[in-house]
Amino acid sequence: MTASDSPDDDLTAPGLAQIEALVQAAFAALPAPVRQACADLALRVEDFPTDEIVEEMELESPWDLTGLYQGVPLTEKSTWDMPTGPDTVWLYRRPILDEWVERGDVGLAALVSHVLVHEIAHHLGWSDADIMRVDDWTR
Repeated sequence: MTASDSPDDDLTAPGLAQIEALVQAAFAALPAPVRQACADLALRVEDFPTDEIVEEMELESPWDLTGLYQGVPLTEKSTWDMPTGPDTVWLYRRPILDEWVERGDVGLAALVSHVLVHEIAHHLGWSDADIMRVDDWTR
């Protein structure tokens, strides 16, 4: 057996398609009323946030953001609003994988689900403080 025949040769980090599949599974597992409230919500997976997002959010690094909700929360929408595009939940693969490895105490599907639910909560009009009261992920 040579070094290139190592059993670890087939191990690779989950790609965008694999993370997208985890997002779709997590979304499908949400209660029907939540899924219905998100009927017009776009779910996107990218490796990192754009440079513009990093700058706008004053992040030190693109590694600091695992997910983002862009849009107008349902609690603030008006029939008079002119939509500029679909409200979107972004999940960022590389920072999610980095957190998953650093934590070592949670499965990847559970972490993806957590990020998705957190961002959907913003779509529903919840603040970070509201979310933290029911899901303190820092513990």
